Amino acid sequence: MNDPSDTSATLAQFQLNQFRASIDNLDAILIHTLAERFKRTKDVGKLKALHNMPPADKDREARQIERLRELAQQSGLDPAFAEKFLNFIVAEVIRHHEQIRDQEVEDF
Repeated sequence: MNDPSDTSATLAQFQLNQFRASIDNLDAILIHTLAERFKRTKDVGKLKALHNMPPADKDREARQIERLRELAQQSGLDPAFAEKFLNFIVAEVIRHHEQIRDQEVEDF
């Protein structure tokens, strides 16, 4: 006779594996999406360097933070987390823009 707790544990492990597979897929989507985003921001950095524009745009950053906080709220995500995440990305983008500015700019 089978122990019901064995069946329950097996079903729980199966469900856990399904959840984890979905999470793994979502992580892949996030990485690919960030890679595409950074390709575009690299183009922005080249354009800014070419036209002697500053690497940072505080007004745009403020608008984006407000926009993403609202999207987070609508999606059931903590707006403070969304803001922290965007600030992390923006800091990296600005660092890239500064590097591009400091290098010899090529046409793109």
